[in-house]
Amino acid sequence: MKRLAILGSTGSIGTQTLDVVRRHPDRYEVYAICAYRSVDLLVEQAREFHPEVVCIGDESLYDTLATRLSPLACKVWAGPDAIAEMVQFPSVDIVVAAMVGYAGLRPTIEAIRAGKTIALANKETLVVAGEIICDLARQHHAPILPVDSEHSAIFQSLVGEDHSEIEKILLTASGGPFRTFSLEQMKTVTAAEALRHPNWDMGAKITIDSASMMNKGFEVIEAKWLFGVPVERIQVLVHPQSIVHSAVQFTDGAIKAQLGAPDMRLPIQYALSFPERLTADFPRADLFALKDLTFEEPDLERFPNLALAYEAMRRGGNMPCVLNAANEVVNLAFREARCGFLQMSDIIARTMDRAAYIAKPTYEDYVATDAEARRIAEQMLNGKI
Repeated sequence: MKRLAILGSTGSIGTQTLDVVRRHPDRYEVYAICAYRSVDLLVEQAREFHPEVVCIGDESLYDTLATRLSPLACKVWAGPDAIAEMVQFPSVDIVVAAMVGYAGLRPTIEAIRAGKTIALANKETLVVAGEIICDLARQHHAPILPVDSEHSAIFQSLVGEDHSEIEKILLTASGGPFRTFSLEQMKTVTAAEALRHPNWDMGAKITIDSASMMNKGFEVIEAKWLFGVPVERIQVLVHPQSIVHSAVQFTDGAIKAQLGAPDMRLPIQYALSFPERLTADFPRADLFALKDLTFEEPDLERFPNLALAYEAMRRGGNMPCVLNAANEVVNLAFREARCGFLQMSDIIARTMDRAAYIAKPTYEDYVATDAEARRIAEQMLNGKI
């Protein structure tokens, strides 16, 4: 029996993780759950899974949560310090890092320091502080198992292989809802349109990132840290069918790929059960029903966020942290109709030009960089600079 702490239990990955637990109650127990503000769903989850600890990120909601959970024999905590402490419990075996954005960095670091196995769905953790995260994971012998469908596919393709034999990582992208739109059409797209992803059911923030291809840029950076491959050897392929989740090309020219239906429960379950493969009744990809599998080069003119991610990684230091912070600001602004779709890339690029560059950042530098980049991006949104 493995005990789980699920960071972001009310989000898309969190709820699907709990569905995996439902299917395998003999293997997994939910020890701790947390969410930022979703009290109703958090209470519902606590009543079903009876965790030892339930934590709410927004401290103003503590009294509400504690009152509603008073009939249950569980600890109720609140705030970022509590989340960071929750993941360190000796009883926790696996931490599912599924919080959205930069907020997931600190608790993931604390979980690694505690030697926990990390099922990593929060890609911003490696985008912002990949070098620190990888060094800590080695130091504390904390395995990091990818949950993203693309990185899980790469991970599965590498089982039994020597990483030194990787020639190229082939990272697939659906292309999102605007794959065939012209620049002129993209000037007027709305958040409602961007949230209608053709293949995947995800949270709002990541769905917008997918539409702008920033999500794929983040995944390039994440793949560099997870698999030790320079960004120049990570190639993005637009694959609208989302059946080939990613692939690895080896030094002899062979390519290994992982295929499957677009269902996030499969990579979640694989991360939780590795090195085993558990039986599941998830949807199967019917290859006979597919007319074709197509691959296209990404258009960096229409989707400059992908180019910005490559640039941030090549510049290194704290620049990926700047990229992420500015993106979180404009992503939210676009969802709130305070920013145009194409304007997001412009503000991110200008923030990268203005923010102070640090070649060898510490954790404290990342915290300061995140705050500075957010301030710059907000000022640009408001027309102050």
